[in-house]
Amino acid sequence: MEKDPANTNDPILLTENRDNTRILTLNRPQSRNALSDALIDELHQALLAAAADSTVRVIIIAASGSVFCAGHDLREVQAKKGLADYRDLFNKCSAMMQAIVKTPQPVIAAVQGTATAAGCQLVASCDLAIAAQNAHFATPGVHIGLFCSTPMVPLSRNISRKQAMKMLFTGEPLNAADAKAAGLINDVVDADELLNQCLALAATIAAKSPLTLKIGKEAFYKQLEMSLADAYDYASEVMAENMTRHDAQEGISAFVQKRPPVWRGE
Repeated sequence: MEKDPANTNDPILLTENRDNTRILTLNRPQSRNALSDALIDELHQALLAAAADSTVRVIIIAASGSVFCAGHDLREVQAKKGLADYRDLFNKCSAMMQAIVKTPQPVIAAVQGTATAAGCQLVASCDLAIAAQNAHFATPGVHIGLFCSTPMVPLSRNISRKQAMKMLFTGEPLNAADAKAAGLINDVVDADELLNQCLALAATIAAKSPLTLKIGKEAFYKQLEMSLADAYDYASEVMAENMTRHDAQEGISAFVQKRPPVWRGE
């Protein structure tokens, strides 16, 4: 596990299990939790490990300190040399963001402070997000001559086109209330209740069939890229196959018999 150069005694990513929920905490508070090469790698590997762990039903991505994530570590970016280095960095970060989408478990962002550039991208890439009242969200790359092109990808898939354009062209931040209204986050809560609210949401989700959640998450993202007719054809096939699985049969039987279902994840 990598240590943060700003504090060599601290790991840059913390992992904690709470029942069926795995909490992954960005832990570079002295660097505003900037996504260094090492942190991108560790978060990616942690997501892959969680995806392969059948005891993990929900993942929460949180952060230490007063800032959720300030985006890429610009000191590291500045030290890179040439197109190949830059391409490697952004491809690596994009692969990590896509791992969030590909992870079978729902992923919740717990945003306790500012999320900018790739930090905003991280929030937008998560399936769900809850933010503290003091949270702000921005894609301010335009201020430094670097358009937030990769953050644009999940951002434009979460909020309206014109709202995304305004954020990208001006770099102006959204406060938590406006981010909720725009559809970037689900809820706004008191800062001292943030983790508890995320855990409560995770517990609600974890009570469902893990197989059903996996099927639904994969289908949700696939159908988004299809035409209406193709999406219906695809979703109908997914639902028909879902009906043949044990957990669907068990869930229907439990509902009819007025008893709690017993999920087997199959």
